[in-house]
Amino acid sequence: MKPTTRPRRTTTAASLLSTAALVLAGCGTADEGSGSAGGALTLGFVNGANTHFHQCLLKSVEQTAKAEKATVFSANSKQDAATELSNIEDMIARNVDALIVQTVNVDALEGDIAKAKSAGIPIFLTSVATSDLSDVLGVAKVDLKKVGALDAGWIAKDAAGKDVKVGIVAGAPGAASDLLVGGFEAALPATAKVVANQPGMFNPAKAQDVAENMIQAQPDLDYAFVANEEMAFAVRKAFDAAGAKGVKIVTVNGTEDGIAAVESGQLSATVANSAMSIGETAVKNTIGLLDKAQGVDKIANIPLVLVTKDNVSDAPQYCPK
Repeated sequence: MKPTTRPRRTTTAASLLSTAALVLAGCGTADEGSGSAGGALTLGFVNGANTHFHQCLLKSVEQTAKAEKATVFSANSKQDAATELSNIEDMIARNVDALIVQTVNVDALEGDIAKAKSAGIPIFLTSVATSDLSDVLGVAKVDLKKVGALDAGWIAKDAAGKDVKVGIVAGAPGAASDLLVGGFEAALPATAKVVANQPGMFNPAKAQDVAENMIQAQPDLDYAFVANEEMAFAVRKAFDAAGAKGVKIVTVNGTEDGIAAVESGQLSATVANSAMSIGETAVKNTIGLLDKAQGVDKIANIPLVLVTKDNVSDAPQYCPK
């Protein structure tokens, strides 16, 4: 799929954008903004944080944009909604043809979308979607409630009707974490009681502190749901140090390390939602929808795979090489 050439909004903007692309291609970083050499189409990518997921997502967006002969500029919101809006305003000032946004908070999207709409710039969402998509170009959607439900389903099957205690190490409040945890709790069987639920802020050090306190307060914990694999490894470390090696951990992502940990038994299950697939879909569908190409859906659902010891070979590639 090749993007069509689009007229710049002004000649001055085109000149400034070309200059910026040359500068950023040489010295940009993922946090400060980066550009890759490309053709007539320009995309702005506003990333939500700097976890392994977000790093892989950025890599996928950049590689796919390059393959599609588009220029991409990126910025990182560092889990802050105000920074996200500021990043979007910066992308608007760059006069990009479309914005791709991995939001830090669904509630913040209303202002983001309104700002982009007022500037005449289409916005494409990754991972999560708003309830009203009328002002959105499209979305590469991960059904995060289903992700949580798949992990809860594994616990239900493993517990086999026994009364069990479950702890939750959530991510950062808002957006992905709330949906994950909500889906998980809703799908747990009546015999599974959530005895602790604390945010690890998608930060392994914070998650380890949370896990240490959790296992001290709940020494007979049976299972833990952790909102990403980076935190899950820290939680495993804390539980093991406390002599709670029997606590089974279910988590999210499907990274190479996460799959290996499931295979070894360090983690019991993870739900693979490939960052590479999300990035590829976002860029290709943004371009396709801009070009009104046939067969490009406004909402693209990213495939999910519950990975256990029994099916590790089914896990999709998580991060681009």
